Amino acid sequence: MKVNTIQASRANSAVKRFRDAVSFSVETEKVVRPILADVLKRGDKAVFDWTEKLDKARIDSRTLRVTATEMKAGWQRISGSERKAIRKAIQSIKDYHKKCLPSDWTDQNRAGITIGERFYPITRVGLYVPGGRVPLVSTVLMTAVPAQVAGVKEIVLCTPPRKDGSVSDGLLAAFHALGLKEVYRIGGAQAIGAMAYGTKKITPVDMIAGPGNAYVMEAKRQVYGQVGIDLLPGPSEVMVIADEGATPEWVAADLLSQAEHGTGKEKLYLSVPTKAVWESIQKELEQQLSQTEDNGTMKAILRSRFLVGICPQTEDVVAFANAVAPEHLELQVDKSRITELTKKITTAGAILQGYDTPTVLGDFVAGPSHTLPTDGTGRFSGGLQAIDFMRRTSLVRSNPRANQMVLPTVEAFSSMESLPVHAGSLRLRTNAKKGRTS
Repeated sequence: MKVNTIQASRANSAVKRFRDAVSFSVETEKVVRPILADVLKRGDKAVFDWTEKLDKARIDSRTLRVTATEMKAGWQRISGSERKAIRKAIQSIKDYHKKCLPSDWTDQNRAGITIGERFYPITRVGLYVPGGRVPLVSTVLMTAVPAQVAGVKEIVLCTPPRKDGSVSDGLLAAFHALGLKEVYRIGGAQAIGAMAYGTKKITPVDMIAGPGNAYVMEAKRQVYGQVGIDLLPGPSEVMVIADEGATPEWVAADLLSQAEHGTGKEKLYLSVPTKAVWESIQKELEQQLSQTEDNGTMKAILRSRFLVGICPQTEDVVAFANAVAPEHLELQVDKSRITELTKKITTAGAILQGYDTPTVLGDFVAGPSHTLPTDGTGRFSGGLQAIDFMRRTSLVRSNPRANQMVLPTVEAFSSMESLPVHAGSLRLRTNAKKGRTS
């Protein structure tokens, strides 16, 4: 099995070339733009037409919305163990995101002006959940639960239908378990457009969150400003840092578990200290692939979307990982190195620490949302959390004494910026014989 391998000294340039080589085509923008324009112009009719054209599913104004009866039926059709799994995951996600909630605060600055912050939930949020071949039941939980914890009152969810117009039982069950009221069986760029612009049947939202394919992400990028956007997560990616103590069988399984998503766009990275460690992992990859049915997509990913770095020194590992900024980073290293690597690798979306912590724990049960930055965007953004469904307002409250104290500073800035009325608005208050307090 031939894969892309690099030496540590060339990590930064190699990662950049690799990322550019596998990034989405600029042609995606040309595909998405007319879809959004059509939804803006024709509303529901455009949504129905594009759904039939792209998803091969016929829906109309009567079947657009998923009913509570459908959701309940899906919940009843799944097994008891599956219902239990959904309940447990919901609780873990709630517990985690409650700890992430910000607190309102007030204080006084040195001039005696009261300052502070207040946080409000966004009023109406749209969520996108991929469906189709891989109905991402966990993504329903990983996006909706943080929004609920944040206090969002109106949650809209869109997911693409199957060809017969149906939605998988697992997704329906998740909708039911969360008590979602407004779910639509539409996907792709047309769903993003409907949530952003609104149609006769769908009231526009204030923010859109959730993962999707290249066309969904491009649509999110194009409607940003019309609505808020969480981040632009693309196909799944994982980086494993493995030392001599890592179990090759486990490393191989973790790499293949991300390739299993099946879009053909996933990206895999591996850092090993020696060529010998890589060769032992390579043997396991070949062995496990030989035992996996329908492995053609996985093989293609390993050939063209898998980058292996030989990194003998810690500084080499850190440079490689920070250049990648991986969505998921597994530290399959001795426990004595975990703290140092966690401190020095500052760009990962999620860090899975230790030999016993595969990415799947973050995918399903640990608690943090698995909606994470990909394709290098972890250099400047983090994963989805409850605070992303909130907006911050700063608070300022002054008084006559504080105004008198800061007047010289205000006058200086007003002079430098040639804005005399700015200073005048404060001077009127300081010159008043009797200040008005409130």
